[in-house]
Amino acid sequence: MNYSDLSLGQLQSVRAGLDPRSAALTTPGSNIAPNPGRPLHPGANEDMALLGLRMFYKQAQVTLMKGHDSSPVQLQRLDSCEATMDEARSTISKMFNGEPRSYTRFNLMQNMEGENSQVEMKLSTDADEETGNATGEQNGYTRSGDPTYVRKLQHSPKNVCFMVVATLLIFVIGYLIGYLAHRRQELPGCSTLAGPTTAPIRQVEEDEDVAAREFVSVEERKLDWSDLKTLLRQNLDETSLEAAFSDFSLSAHEAGSDGDDALGHRVETRFRKYNMKPWSDEHFVRLQGPPSSGTNQVTFSETEIISPKAYLAYSAVGTAEGKLVYGNYGQEDDFQTAQGLGVQVNGSVVLLRAGKISFAEKVSNAAKMNAVAVLIYLDPADYTVDADAELYGHVHLGSGDPYTPGFPSFNHTQFPPVQSSGLPKILAQTITANMAKKLFRTMKGPNAPPSWQGKLDITYMMGGNGDAVTVKVNNVPVEKRIYNVFGVIEGLVDPDRYLVIGAQRDSWGPGFAKSTVGTSVLMELARVISDMKNDGFEPRRSIIFASWSAGEYGSVGATEWLEGYLTSLNLKAFSYINLDGVVAGSKTFKASASPLLYSLIEKTLKQVNSPTDSSSIYVQAGEASWEGSVMVPMKTDDAAYPFLAFSGIPSVSFRFAEDESSEEYRYFGTMLDTKDKLSSVTNNQMTKVAIAAAQVAGQMALRLTHDYILPLDVKRYDTKIRNYAIQISRRLDEVQQSNLLPKNMSSQWMAQAGNSYDRASRTMAIAIKHSDLTNDETCRRLNDRIMRVERDLLSPYVSPKDTPFRHIFAGTGRHTMMDLNDHLQALQNRSPDSDVNVFRNQLALATWTIQGCSNALAGDIWEVNAV
Repeated sequence: MNYSDLSLGQLQSVRAGLDPRSAALTTPGSNIAPNPGRPLHPGANEDMALLGLRMFYKQAQVTLMKGHDSSPVQLQRLDSCEATMDEARSTISKMFNGEPRSYTRFNLMQNMEGENSQVEMKLSTDADEETGNATGEQNGYTRSGDPTYVRKLQHSPKNVCFMVVATLLIFVIGYLIGYLAHRRQELPGCSTLAGPTTAPIRQVEEDEDVAAREFVSVEERKLDWSDLKTLLRQNLDETSLEAAFSDFSLSAHEAGSDGDDALGHRVETRFRKYNMKPWSDEHFVRLQGPPSSGTNQVTFSETEIISPKAYLAYSAVGTAEGKLVYGNYGQEDDFQTAQGLGVQVNGSVVLLRAGKISFAEKVSNAAKMNAVAVLIYLDPADYTVDADAELYGHVHLGSGDPYTPGFPSFNHTQFPPVQSSGLPKILAQTITANMAKKLFRTMKGPNAPPSWQGKLDITYMMGGNGDAVTVKVNNVPVEKRIYNVFGVIEGLVDPDRYLVIGAQRDSWGPGFAKSTVGTSVLMELARVISDMKNDGFEPRRSIIFASWSAGEYGSVGATEWLEGYLTSLNLKAFSYINLDGVVAGSKTFKASASPLLYSLIEKTLKQVNSPTDSSSIYVQAGEASWEGSVMVPMKTDDAAYPFLAFSGIPSVSFRFAEDESSEEYRYFGTMLDTKDKLSSVTNNQMTKVAIAAAQVAGQMALRLTHDYILPLDVKRYDTKIRNYAIQISRRLDEVQQSNLLPKNMSSQWMAQAGNSYDRASRTMAIAIKHSDLTNDETCRRLNDRIMRVERDLLSPYVSPKDTPFRHIFAGTGRHTMMDLNDHLQALQNRSPDSDVNVFRNQLALATWTIQGCSNALAGDIWEVNAV
C-alpha cells in the first residue's frame, strides 16, 4: 500500500487493522462507503516497517508545524525530514532483498513492452471485493497465481528479527530528525534583502490539516543579506590590509614605469590566487613629462628666477609674458569679480590658488578670459603643508589619451592627426607657496576681497599694473605602454551584467593615499568576496575588479578601456565604484555619485559604523540631513567621472575626510603623500578607517549584485529634472518680458518631458511591486530598463569625439541643463556670446533627451502612451 498520501489519522487506523478509507478518505459526497470491519491486507514484511516510519514522519510534521507559520524555513525542515524518510524507506526495502514496493488497493494490469512497461491502475470497489471477482477477493485481496499478493503475514523468528531491526532504525532516524529540528529552531531569523530567496510557497491556513497537506519541495536556502553583512564584516581583516599596504607601496610608480609594471604584476598574481581569471589590456598612450633638461621657469622683476621642479602635464609649451593678476580659485565667478574690481585679465599671467575646481578647469576659465599663462600654488589657508612642497597634476579638460579622443589607444589603432579639444592653448605651471609669496610682494593694484585673502602672511593684492612676469614651459611628450589588470567574480544568474570596482595604482610620487590605499582596499575586497563565494555567496551578477594605470594623467587607463569596449559596457556595466583616495582623514564622510545611487548610499551609511565612534556614519552625518552634509558634486578630475559622464554608467566616489571644510587631501599631488603623513592625519587610525571604507564599498557591491532588482533609484532623477525645469521656466518668463525671446516660445515641452519621466518612474515602481521577482527573465527585463536611465541621459545629438562628456546633467558643454540655464542668464544680460537660435536648439534637444529617457523607462514601445 502507498502510505505517502495518508494522513496521521489514516495511518493510525491502518496500524489498528482497519481500512484507511474509514479514517479520512471518506469525504462529503464520496461514493466509497467506509468498511470498518475490513482487515488490513497481508502485505510483505517491510510494509510494517514502512508504516511505522510513515507514522513517525507525519507526527514530525505536526510537531514541527505546531505553533509556527508555514514559513520557508519550516517547510525546508519538513522537506529535510521527507528526504531522510525516503532514504530510510529505501534502506528498509533493500533489507528485504528487493526494490521498494508499493502496495495498493488497485487492479494491476501490466502491459509489458520491453523496458518501457506500463501499469494501468483501476480502483477496486467494495462490491468487486465482496464478490471475489478479478479485482479482489473477500478478506484477503488475493489472486491465485499472482505473486504480487501475499496471503498472510507470517510471524516467523526471521520476521520478528526484521521487525526489531526496523523499529531500532526508526528510533534512530526519529532521534536525528528531532535533534536537527531543535537545532534549526535555535538559529536566529534572517531578513532578506529583496524578498525570499526561494520560490514562493503557499502559506498554511490556521484551519488547515498540517499533517495531511502536500508540501512543495524548495531549494536549500541561500545566504541572505544579514548573512552577507556578517561575512563581510568578519572577513575584512586589519592584519591582511596592513600586509596589502606593504605589498602595494612603492616610492616611485609613475604611469608606464617599471614600478607601475611591478605593481601590476602583483595585482595579477593576487587575482590568480583568488581564482578570478585575471586578464589585462594594453594601451600605447602619449603622455607629457617634464623638460628633458633643466626645469620650467618663472621670471619676475627682470632678473629673479623661480625654477619649480614639478610640472603640469598637457600644458602648452613655449614662453609667455604678461602683467601678473590674482584670480583667487580661478572659478568663473572669480574672474567676473576681478573684472568688477577693474582688473584686466586679458593678456595677463594669472596667479591662482589650488582647490575648489580642477587644474584643467582653472586653466580653461583663464583661457576664456584671454590670459596667456596660469600659475597655481598651495595656499596655507587650504593646505597645511610645507611651504616648499612641489605640486604635480595635469590640465587636460577631459580624460584619457588627449591625442586619441573618442577611441582607444590600442597598438593597432591608426592614430589620426587630431587632439582633444580639452587641451589648453595657454601655458600652465605650478609653484610652491613660498614662490607665490615672492610674487605677491611685487603685485600692486587694489586689495583683494576679504574672502580672497589667504595665509601667506602678506596682504593679497589684485595686481595688473606692476612689472611683467615671464613664464617658460618646456614639457616634452612621451610615448608610454600602460596596461590595466582585471579579475572577475562571475554572477550565476546574469553573468553578463557587470559591476566594476576600480582603483588607480600609479602616482607622481609615493602616492600612498592616492593609489596605495585604494589598490589595497581593492585587493582586500577581492579576497573577501572570493572567500564569501566559497562560503555560499551566490552573486546574481558579475563583479569586475580593475587596477588602472595612468590615473594621474586624467584617468587615462580607465578611459581608454571605456573607449575600447564602449558598446559592450553601455549594455552590460550597471555601476562603477571608485576607490581612489578613500582615506583622506577620519572625521567626516564625503561622496559624489549619480542620483541613482543616493538611496543605496543612504542605506549603506546606516549599516556601517563610523571609524571614530560606535554610531553609524548615517547618524554622524546628521541622519535626515545626511544628503546635504555628505553629497558633493563630482569633479571632472574624479576617476568616476568618465564612467558617469562619458559612458552613462551610474558611478560613485567617496572618502573619509579630515573635516567638513577640507576639499581634498592636503598631500595629493605632492611628494609628501606618504604612509606616515596619512597615519598622522587619521590620528594613527589609518587601517581602521580603511576597513570602514572597505565596508562601505563592499556593502554597496554586495547589494548591487545580490538583489533581484538593481538598487538604482530612478525616482531620484525626477527631482533633478523638475528643479531644472522650474528654473528654466521662471528665467524664460523673465527673458520674454524683456522682449528678448519670441512670445510663443515656451518651456511647456520641457515640463511635459519631466512629467513623462515622473509617470514612467512611478510605473516602474508599480511593475516591480507586482512582478514575480523569483522569475529570472522578469527581473532581467526590469533591470535592463533601470540600467538604461543613466545611459539615456547622454545626449544623442553631440559627438562623443568632440564632446565626450555628453551627460545632460553631469557633463560639460552646450548640451547640458546647466549651460541651458546659463545661456538664459546670458540672454537676459544681453551678453555678446548669447544667441537666441542656439538657445532654442539647446532647449529642444535637451527636452527630447529627457523624453527619450522617459520613453525607454516606460517599457516596451506599446506601453509608452500609457505613461
